[in-house]
Amino acid sequence: MPSNFKFISSNPLAFVIGMLGIGFGLIVGFLAGMNPIIPVAVVVVVVGIIYFLTNLQQSVLGLLIIRSSLDIFSAQQIPAVFAIGLDSLVILYIVISIFRRQVIYTDVFWFFLMGWVLFQSLWVILLPLGGLGLDGSFFIEAIREWVRLFTWAMVYLIVMQLKNKVHPEVVLSALFFSLFAPSLVALLQTFIPSILPPLFSGTIVPEPGSVSEGVSRIRGTFGHPNTFTTFTYLFIGLTYWKINNSQRRWICIGIMALLVSICVTTKALFSIMMLAVFMIVLVLPRLNILTMLGITSLFAGMIALFGSSDFGQKRLESISGTPLLNPDLDVSRAILLSKGDNNSFNWRLAQWDYLMNASQQSPLLGFGLGLSTHVSTNGLLAHNDYVRALVEGGQVGLICFLVFLIAQFIHLVKLFLTSPIKSRQRSFCYTLIAIFSGIPVGMITENIWSHTTLFFYWFTLIAIAGWDWEKPISNQSSTQSL
Repeated sequence: MPSNFKFISSNPLAFVIGMLGIGFGLIVGFLAGMNPIIPVAVVVVVVGIIYFLTNLQQSVLGLLIIRSSLDIFSAQQIPAVFAIGLDSLVILYIVISIFRRQVIYTDVFWFFLMGWVLFQSLWVILLPLGGLGLDGSFFIEAIREWVRLFTWAMVYLIVMQLKNKVHPEVVLSALFFSLFAPSLVALLQTFIPSILPPLFSGTIVPEPGSVSEGVSRIRGTFGHPNTFTTFTYLFIGLTYWKINNSQRRWICIGIMALLVSICVTTKALFSIMMLAVFMIVLVLPRLNILTMLGITSLFAGMIALFGSSDFGQKRLESISGTPLLNPDLDVSRAILLSKGDNNSFNWRLAQWDYLMNASQQSPLLGFGLGLSTHVSTNGLLAHNDYVRALVEGGQVGLICFLVFLIAQFIHLVKLFLTSPIKSRQRSFCYTLIAIFSGIPVGMITENIWSHTTLFFYWFTLIAIAGWDWEKPISNQSSTQSL
């Protein structure tokens, strides 16, 4: 007995580990008696946590790659589970790093992002207290929306932990693997949809008052074609940067052709405007007659390609029936006509008008995060992120939303100005500025704020943009850039 006690006291760590192992075994055995699937899930989770903590680089890159394949399983709550799991892993990693006195990489923008997300919790707290336009029965939905925003901050934070461990271009190259599953499914949806199960087939969009009713649109592995559109838009910009900073340009040119084709095939007209803004910003530093002619030709080509289908032609023709191109049609009449003219643009005007009027019931603080669909009589989003911000956050929320957008632009400009002249990092920062310039434009007619995957990758790119690209990386991954 004394010898055993001596063994335990001289090896406290082994004793603790042994006790934890016994406890874990008892718990698994108990759960197995309840449901054989539960212990398997527990073991998988534990192994996953251990792998994440011991192989951070591979784990983070793997999570970044697979995120683009999850939206199609929204009905099964897979994206929500992924977000909660990722948040938990990041918090666990940071806590362990603090106890081990390891360096935790952050930057000024992350503190702003985290502070902005924490400020959004004000709307979650006020909801059950009766301080907003809706009551506490919508608390769970508000929490879900806040967790979505919180996940973006966690993605930014965990990507920052790869700083000085992996070169930025290695991470950027790895991100291109996230295109594989969505692009493959999109091609199958386009050419041989019959071989796909119903879950992966092209979606039929029943948008009210739209010429797209009953039209099949590809969505890749995303829940909606418009969400897929903004994802491809982001990677079109990233591919453009790759073409100008890669030794294997022919591969990047092929990827660009594929992405542009997919983007047009999603049949989302707002993407054409976003791409137009993106291209204009790109050529601003070298603006001349030739570049203007080139941009005009490219824009005309995209319009022609979009209008090559019957759907595209009807979509373009419908613009002439709006106040935008018809001076004889005022907004009030367009709203009245929206009930029967099958014009999605006029339908949007009616939707915005109703929601802005409804926002007067709670003008200062709105109705609550993610609750604009409960304010709308048709249960749909605003199709305008500025109107949505006004409805959900009131005047205060709209100002916060605008500040959030402006802060991102200022941060990117600062990174651009502080990057070495003629460096890849500088050109990358300018490409991000061009990409971002198209997003607020798309927000005018689309629910881009709800495109979670877009911002998942967007904040990954912003985090990488702020690294020191010239600093040598120790034990760098052997992954080659495209």
